[in-house]
Amino acid sequence: MEQQIYKGKLTQFHRLKIAKKEKLTKNTFSLELEIPEDLKENFQFEAGQYVSIQFQSHSKNVINDYSMTSAPYEKKIVLGIKINSVQSATSQLFENYEVGDEILVSEPGGRFTLVSKPSEFRTIVGFAAGIGITPILSHFKNILHTEPRTRLFLFLGNKSSEELVYRELLDNLASKHHNRLQIFYFYSQEKTADQFFYGRLDAKKLNLIINQILHLDDTDEESTIWDAVDEVLICGKGEMIKTLANACYHHGIPKKNIHFELFEEFNDDIYPVEKEFPLIEDVQVDFKLLGKNYQTELPDNREKILQQLLTQKFPVPYSCKSGICGSCECTLEEGEVELLENEYLTEKEEAQGKILACMSIAKSKKIKLNFDFN
Repeated sequence: MEQQIYKGKLTQFHRLKIAKKEKLTKNTFSLELEIPEDLKENFQFEAGQYVSIQFQSHSKNVINDYSMTSAPYEKKIVLGIKINSVQSATSQLFENYEVGDEILVSEPGGRFTLVSKPSEFRTIVGFAAGIGITPILSHFKNILHTEPRTRLFLFLGNKSSEELVYRELLDNLASKHHNRLQIFYFYSQEKTADQFFYGRLDAKKLNLIINQILHLDDTDEESTIWDAVDEVLICGKGEMIKTLANACYHHGIPKKNIHFELFEEFNDDIYPVEKEFPLIEDVQVDFKLLGKNYQTELPDNREKILQQLLTQKFPVPYSCKSGICGSCECTLEEGEVELLENEYLTEKEEAQGKILACMSIAKSKKIKLNFDFN
């Protein structure tokens, strides 16, 4: 086991062998990792989670996060990875590492997860773009295996059919579970026989999906399938998540039932800020990070805490800046803040004083934070 500071946190890494490497499309591949018996417990995971991999790229150490496509019941870790360019770190990972090679892998993490409800009748809708299918594939396989009463709808966008990853696997799942799973493919740069399936997944397309695909429920002509949706899963780039999450919310899905996983740094709020706050000037901030104590003063509370600390060049941890990844999680030890949005913390953690710095507005003249709560 090796410990690394990653995203401002102490992270546990283990050396694992690559059990299988497979090219999927021109710019995607999968890695299966071999988990020795003595690490089985460390690498138990929930559907929708990811691991971080540390590897060499152009003679530098790189750490990237990759979602599992495997489901927990499969008792293995398989990752779906996109090669961003010939010079990218992911290209180096594909070219330089082979079956049998060891690589540093973190223990599973992430909270793009759902509570399993095997005895309930429920409807879950997934939206994904490109390699964003990876954690949703893990979810759907797991739900089909563990929840016999749940029905699933997947809307998957890609530039073209050539770039569609896991097509055979998805079609096999849809065929095997035809009464519970329906999949619809959309292409933004490839003409389709049916114009409906041409274009990006966005708010306009969601309206069409609700009206034309999720319109009538076979069991009740007065209700719609959309009315019965219990959970929404969205994975892809930030702008897509923002557009679809807001569209789902405006179509009646509560925010707590809209879950998303971000596959890039995104500096914008997912939902618009709807509250106004009294102006507080000269806010004193004390915080602890990696064993060091820092003090500073923020001009006012017009901007969120994380953004202001980063502007002042403090080494605070972050990744998405949108309240999704949890990298900036810390404990509020003194003072008062407003947590605008939260896709990461549980109610219990909020009650314990945990906040996300990227989504927090200061509401007192002094606040004290601890990023070393672990």
